[in-house]
Amino acid sequence: MRNILIFLWILMPIISFGQNANREIWQYFIPKYYIAYKANSKIIVDGKDSEIDWNQAEWTDNFVDIEGETKAIPYLKTNVKMLWDDSCIYFYAKLEEPDVWGDITERDAVIFHNNDFEIFIKPNIASPQYGEIEINALGTIWDLMLTKPYREKGIALNSWNIQGLKVAVNVDGTINSPLDKDNGWSVEIAIPRNALKELGFINNINKVPALWRINFSRVEWENEILEGKYNRKKDGIGNLKPENNWVWSQHGVIDMHQPEKWGFLKFSDKEPGTDVFEQDSSIGITLALFHLYTLEKQYFFKNGFYANNLQKLETLKFVFDGAQSIPSIVLTYSGFEIFFNLKYQQTRYIINQKGIIKKLKY
Repeated sequence: MRNILIFLWILMPIISFGQNANREIWQYFIPKYYIAYKANSKIIVDGKDSEIDWNQAEWTDNFVDIEGETKAIPYLKTNVKMLWDDSCIYFYAKLEEPDVWGDITERDAVIFHNNDFEIFIKPNIASPQYGEIEINALGTIWDLMLTKPYREKGIALNSWNIQGLKVAVNVDGTINSPLDKDNGWSVEIAIPRNALKELGFINNINKVPALWRINFSRVEWENEILEGKYNRKKDGIGNLKPENNWVWSQHGVIDMHQPEKWGFLKFSDKEPGTDVFEQDSSIGITLALFHLYTLEKQYFFKNGFYANNLQKLETLKFVFDGAQSIPSIVLTYSGFEIFFNLKYQQTRYIINQKGIIKKLKY
């Protein structure tokens, strides 16, 4: 897959910060995309990608640091590929790992206290809820539903278990054995389509031209061996060293719960490799609105009320497709609305305090 870097002067605004005359160019990354093709034969969930359909499926790019490519390139490789059929959506992830270990065996425990692989999935862009699945090298599962992002006081429902979920792990090496070095582990996952209806999914992915939002994460801890067992490594004063957060579509911040920055997932019933993905031309505007939304939330956290003008947010002007557009802020009874009027489109793009975006013609 291609990593498409779009600099600000192509799609996004030039932003002036603070009162000085120096202009800082805000770079951002267009979310990645993946086209999942339909499997023509039965997929056996065994932790291996031996089926012909898997061999024809395209791998994602290598994972990068969640904060972006300005950070160090992950020292271990991670890739994913996807398929679908009339009953399930399939994922296959391959993780390089010289020390495969895990000690969490209870379902719905906090799996990322081990090294893990994670899926974040939002079948309906218009619905606030989304799903999260975490799996360690033992095949232990944590599946939960978020009613909405944490920034909007979303609730994590650990009681949500995906009915019919199938998971299989294959270890290329010896798990929990510090005596040798391993090559890594892979995980194969089948999610029944019917089980995703609680996330707002309409069960006709190959007939409606709708896109899902999706992202993948890998948590990787430095380890140390104590009394013959793997443990998360601690620093010189006894604190756990921070984990690595590696993802498919980068966020710029250490926070997976920003669905607007996830990648796009398109389903196709065409021959593998023949379909195309058409990026929404308004994605830059959407990300600009979420940038302003975040600044408003930060301002409220600091001051106890929302800013009523751009100067207070320390951002002045935006340019889209060569045309300057100055956003407006309106304080409402319940919070705020920030909007751009794009005259060349005769369209108004609005975001409110709940992070909901509307697109209106005027």
